[in-house]
Amino acid sequence: MSVREFVVLGTASQVPTRHRNHNGYLMRWDGEGILFDPGEGTQRQMLRAGVAAHDINRICVTHFHGDHSLGLAGVIQRINLDQVPHPVTAHYPASGQKFFDRLRYATAYRETVPLREEPVAADGVLAEGPSYTLEARLLSHPVESFGYRITEPDGRRMVPELLARHGIKGPDVGRLQREGRLGAVTLEEVSEPRPGQRFAFVMDTRLCPGVDALAEGCDMLVIESTFLDEDERLATDHGHLTAGQAARVARDAGVRHLVLTHFSQRYTDPAEFERQARAAGFEGELTVAADLMRVPLPKRG
Repeated sequence: MSVREFVVLGTASQVPTRHRNHNGYLMRWDGEGILFDPGEGTQRQMLRAGVAAHDINRICVTHFHGDHSLGLAGVIQRINLDQVPHPVTAHYPASGQKFFDRLRYATAYRETVPLREEPVAADGVLAEGPSYTLEARLLSHPVESFGYRITEPDGRRMVPELLARHGIKGPDVGRLQREGRLGAVTLEEVSEPRPGQRFAFVMDTRLCPGVDALAEGCDMLVIESTFLDEDERLATDHGHLTAGQAARVARDAGVRHLVLTHFSQRYTDPAEFERQARAAGFEGELTVAADLMRVPLPKRG
């Protein structure tokens, strides 16, 4: 049975707090795991969350500030120590290649697992497979930063009433799905379009076209909301978003489930982020992320 869920490993911006580790997130997408922005302490958080090195197929780094990348050294070494039985691919801004190299080889260890480096230099598709397409979009931050989007291919949903009308049942249903036709009956006659699921991961950025492109039509949008709205000028100066800005992006993009994260240590009441997001007009499902939380991708509409 396929599993699609977002595992929160850490939610703090810049520095960890008593209750929030540095950033770290894992998206489970069917049989694959995509690790986003492993900050310091990610290995420990993986253990607490029940995430193993074997679960990681890809690593996606948005940018090379420490709270989003200092955990890379430990995670990469753990992948090799545990002898993960499959290759792992790393995506990260090409402009930060020197930082990636330093983190990958921060100390001596035995390399046992192929790690494919696929740096990101521009907007576009990074990988395509049967269950998803992974793409990146440039964001707006003091250092080069990219957001990531996962899109499932569109498919078709079988309609029981139409199948019954044509007398199709049992193994013939699967045959029709595979071959597109069963006798005189086509797949289109007994099914309806089923949009693929869409997920986006947007970290440190100001408002920019890349944010809107990543968020458009997403079933789940994970997005930074480092500041509250009263500190909007500070957010803009430092290349970040407020809770209200993030919520308006989600509202205008038709997002079904909004996950806010990457909170400044200056705020002590997480509920205020939810209040400001609702005040901005977002009416969908809303989660203010906390460490070790698991958030399932919404079921298809």
